[in-house]
Amino acid sequence: MDWRKRKIASKMGRPAQVSSCSSDRLQARDRRDQPRFHAQFRSSLSGRHQEGYGRTLNISVGGCKIESDLMVAEGATLECRIHVPGLDWPLRIDEATVKWTDGKVFGLRFSKISHQEQEKLEMVLDDLEREA
Repeated sequence: MDWRKRKIASKMGRPAQVSSCSSDRLQARDRRDQPRFHAQFRSSLSGRHQEGYGRTLNISVGGCKIESDLMVAEGATLECRIHVPGLDWPLRIDEATVKWTDGKVFGLRFSKISHQEQEKLEMVLDDLEREA
Protein backbone atom coordinates (compact mmCIF):
# COMPACT_ATOMS: atom_id res chain seq x y z
CA MET A 1 0.00 0.00 0.00
CA ASP A 2 1.49 3.33 -0.98
CA TRP A 3 1.70 6.39 1.26
CA ARG A 4 -1.49 7.98 -0.21
CA LYS A 5 -3.59 4.96 0.67
CA ARG A 6 -2.09 4.78 4.17
CA LYS A 7 -2.84 8.48 4.65
CA ILE A 8 -6.47 8.05 3.47
CA ALA A 9 -6.88 4.91 5.59
CA SER A 10 -5.68 6.77 8.67
CA LYS A 11 -8.03 9.69 7.94
CA MET A 12 -10.95 7.28 7.57
CA GLY A 13 -10.07 5.44 10.80
CA ARG A 14 -9.16 2.26 8.90
CA PRO A 15 -5.98 0.34 9.60
CA ALA A 16 -3.37 0.64 6.87
CA GLN A 17 -2.61 -2.85 5.66
CA VAL A 18 0.33 -3.96 3.61
CA SER A 19 -0.29 -7.19 1.74
CA SER A 20 1.83 -9.39 -0.43
CA CYS A 21 0.91 -9.74 -4.10
CA SER A 22 0.25 -12.96 -5.94
CA SER A 23 2.35 -13.66 -9.03
CA ASP A 24 -0.61 -12.73 -11.29
CA ARG A 25 -0.92 -9.32 -9.65
CA LEU A 26 2.84 -8.79 -9.85
CA GLN A 27 2.70 -9.48 -13.59
CA ALA A 28 -0.18 -6.99 -13.93
CA ARG A 29 1.93 -4.37 -12.16
CA ASP A 30 4.73 -4.99 -14.66
CA ARG A 31 2.38 -4.08 -17.54
CA ARG A 32 0.48 -1.20 -15.92
CA ASP A 33 1.12 1.70 -13.59
CA GLN A 34 -1.67 0.60 -11.23
CA PRO A 35 -2.84 -2.92 -10.36
CA ARG A 36 -6.29 -3.92 -11.64
CA PHE A 37 -8.67 -6.07 -9.66
CA HIS A 38 -11.34 -8.43 -10.96
CA ALA A 39 -14.85 -7.10 -10.33
CA GLN A 40 -18.46 -7.80 -11.28
CA PHE A 41 -20.15 -4.45 -10.66
CA ARG A 42 -23.19 -3.09 -12.48
CA SER A 43 -22.40 0.17 -14.28
CA SER A 44 -24.40 3.07 -15.71
CA LEU A 45 -22.84 5.04 -18.55
CA SER A 46 -23.82 8.23 -20.30
CA GLY A 47 -22.19 10.23 -23.04
CA ARG A 48 -22.97 13.07 -25.37
CA HIS A 49 -25.83 11.37 -27.21
CA GLN A 50 -26.13 7.99 -25.55
CA GLU A 51 -26.63 6.18 -22.31
CA GLY A 52 -26.73 2.59 -21.24
CA TYR A 53 -25.70 -0.06 -18.79
CA GLY A 54 -22.79 -2.40 -18.49
CA ARG A 55 -20.77 -4.59 -16.19
CA THR A 56 -17.41 -3.56 -14.75
CA LEU A 57 -15.06 -6.51 -15.27
CA ASN A 58 -11.97 -5.05 -13.63
CA ILE A 59 -11.02 -1.80 -11.96
CA SER A 60 -7.98 0.18 -10.85
CA VAL A 61 -7.32 3.64 -9.46
CA GLY A 62 -6.93 4.95 -13.02
CA GLY A 63 -9.60 3.12 -15.01
CA CYS A 64 -11.69 0.04 -15.63
CA LYS A 65 -12.82 -2.50 -18.21
CA ILE A 66 -16.54 -2.54 -19.07
CA GLU A 67 -18.71 -5.00 -20.96
CA SER A 68 -21.79 -3.35 -22.50
CA ASP A 69 -24.15 -3.34 -25.47
CA LEU A 70 -23.46 0.41 -25.67
CA MET A 71 -21.42 1.14 -28.79
CA VAL A 72 -18.55 3.49 -27.99
CA ALA A 73 -15.58 4.80 -29.96
CA GLU A 74 -12.00 5.32 -28.85
CA GLY A 75 -11.57 8.84 -27.49
CA ALA A 76 -15.23 9.23 -26.49
CA THR A 77 -15.88 10.62 -23.00
CA LEU A 78 -18.50 9.17 -20.68
CA GLU A 79 -19.84 9.72 -17.20
CA CYS A 80 -19.70 6.43 -15.35
CA ARG A 81 -21.45 5.26 -12.21
CA ILE A 82 -20.24 2.01 -10.73
CA HIS A 83 -22.70 0.28 -8.41
CA VAL A 84 -20.52 -1.35 -5.75
CA PRO A 85 -22.33 -3.59 -3.26
CA GLY A 86 -22.06 -2.11 0.22
CA LEU A 87 -21.88 1.52 -0.90
CA ASP A 88 -24.95 3.68 -0.25
CA TRP A 89 -24.50 5.50 -3.59
CA PRO A 90 -22.80 4.46 -6.81
CA LEU A 91 -19.19 5.44 -7.29
CA ARG A 92 -19.33 8.42 -9.65
CA ILE A 93 -16.67 9.02 -12.27
CA ASP A 94 -17.43 12.46 -13.70
CA GLU A 95 -15.47 11.81 -16.89
CA ALA A 96 -13.84 8.70 -18.33
CA THR A 97 -12.17 8.41 -21.72
CA VAL A 98 -12.55 5.29 -23.89
CA LYS A 99 -8.97 4.09 -24.49
CA TRP A 100 -9.70 0.92 -26.50
CA THR A 101 -12.61 -1.20 -27.73
CA ASP A 102 -12.97 -4.90 -28.56
CA GLY A 103 -16.51 -5.84 -29.54
CA LYS A 104 -18.73 -5.34 -26.49
CA VAL A 105 -15.77 -4.73 -24.16
CA PHE A 106 -13.89 -1.45 -23.76
CA GLY A 107 -11.36 0.19 -21.48
CA LEU A 108 -11.93 3.48 -19.68
CA ARG A 109 -9.32 5.84 -18.23
CA PHE A 110 -10.71 7.96 -15.41
CA SER A 111 -10.00 11.56 -16.37
CA LYS A 112 -12.17 13.48 -13.89
CA ILE A 113 -13.20 12.29 -10.43
CA SER A 114 -13.92 14.29 -7.28
CA HIS A 115 -11.65 13.96 -4.24
CA GLN A 116 -14.45 12.31 -2.21
CA GLU A 117 -15.16 9.77 -4.97
CA GLN A 118 -11.41 9.09 -5.34
CA GLU A 119 -11.27 8.21 -1.64
CA LYS A 120 -14.27 5.87 -2.05
CA LEU A 121 -12.60 4.25 -5.07
CA GLU A 122 -9.41 3.63 -3.12
CA MET A 123 -11.41 2.05 -0.27
CA VAL A 124 -13.15 -0.24 -2.78
CA LEU A 125 -9.77 -1.21 -4.25
CA ASP A 126 -8.38 -1.93 -0.78
CA ASP A 127 -11.35 -4.24 -0.15
CA LEU A 128 -10.84 -6.01 -3.50
CA GLU A 129 -7.14 -6.44 -2.75
CA ARG A 130 -7.91 -8.07 0.60
CA GLU A 131 -10.39 -10.43 -1.09
CA ALA A 132 -7.89 -11.46 -3.81
